[in-house]
Amino acid sequence: MTDETTAETLAPDWPPPTRDAAEAHLARVLPQLGARYAHNRNVDKGPGRHDAVSRLSPYLRRRMITEPGLIAAVLRTHGPENGEKFLQEVLWRSYFKGWLERRPQVWQSYRDGLRADLAQLDHDADLRRAVERAEAGQTDLDCMNAWARELTDTGYLHNHARMWFASIWIFTLRLPWRLGADFFYRHLLDGDPASNTLSWRWVAGLHTRGKFYAAEAWNIAKFTDHRFSPDAADLADVTEGLENQEPDGLPELQPLRTPGAPDAGVPTALLITEEDCRPDDFALGDLDIRARATLAASALRSTRPVGGKVVEFEAAALADTAQRITRKAENLQANDPAELARWATRAGARQIATPYVPEGPLRDWLNAAQPALDDAGITLREWRRDWDAIVWPHATAGYFKVRKKLPELLHDAGLG
Repeated sequence: MTDETTAETLAPDWPPPTRDAAEAHLARVLPQLGARYAHNRNVDKGPGRHDAVSRLSPYLRRRMITEPGLIAAVLRTHGPENGEKFLQEVLWRSYFKGWLERRPQVWQSYRDGLRADLAQLDHDADLRRAVERAEAGQTDLDCMNAWARELTDTGYLHNHARMWFASIWIFTLRLPWRLGADFFYRHLLDGDPASNTLSWRWVAGLHTRGKFYAAEAWNIAKFTDHRFSPDAADLADVTEGLENQEPDGLPELQPLRTPGAPDAGVPTALLITEEDCRPDDFALGDLDIRARATLAASALRSTRPVGGKVVEFEAAALADTAQRITRKAENLQANDPAELARWATRAGARQIATPYVPEGPLRDWLNAAQPALDDAGITLREWRRDWDAIVWPHATAGYFKVRKKLPELLHDAGLG
């Protein structure tokens, strides 16, 4: 087993969080996103060597590049057959987003359950020490230790490593799954409330009933090129998931929330968040924009400290977006929700325009801001992207039902 902890191997391998850098990175990796990606995408080579995957996720998560733009580039370069595996992975993200929009109660359950788990840490010293050791990379498993350090030092983990880590956290270390999800969400540059929460639920057997993910020693050894070779006896023999924690099953589907687009001619305050760093894709020229502001909200990810790399990445992405749109924008912090109404009122705005904000901590914050907005006579208006409107209605059950519809979805989006 190896212990890769040198500064060189842990140096993050990310272009700057700007749209130009994201598009240049896409151009560099695009030739690899066909057959090579399909054959090698499951291999975790370790920090600084994730060249078999795209490393586009932090930019796609903030829509510095968009799903349709990325899909179109892959189809032009590789065609639908050779590009299929990569396109399916892009679809996973959209599926998770839509699934959580259809079941917002699952986000609320995660949020409330995490609050209870964190409270338990305050009075359960053994649990607190176990969580601290796991997060610090001080367990009896070299692979877990290396992955924990890579996550906190670089803001990234290979997708396969995320699955192994989550499975070992839940079934071998027997730690509360929400605390593990919180650990990921606080440190992942591509941390997304839907993808992160639902991926942990999927591993735990809560997303698709009767299906869970068990980390196996042979699989870890094979797909880390034997960087790690854990003893099978050190990993749990998983026979069932955590379904008994939710005996009532999944909540009922809810209709998709229908946002109202901004009204032309109404005095407007433009709000820029990391949920969508391309508001200029929408018809800004039709609006009477009186003020513009970025909203730093990464601290909302958790009540525990959020990784510095996440905060810095968000700040730079927001600054780049604001610079593209305007020479002057205020910098707001997602602290007191009532400040949103005060900002818009100072600008003489009657509506706030922003790209759609899906379920997650920022949506919660905006909901908390709504009473003050109502009192001030200010409406919150959101643009929803066509890609989301096409995919999300299909995200009602398991992913594979949506995957079968990929050709149809591409056709509806004008991509196939």
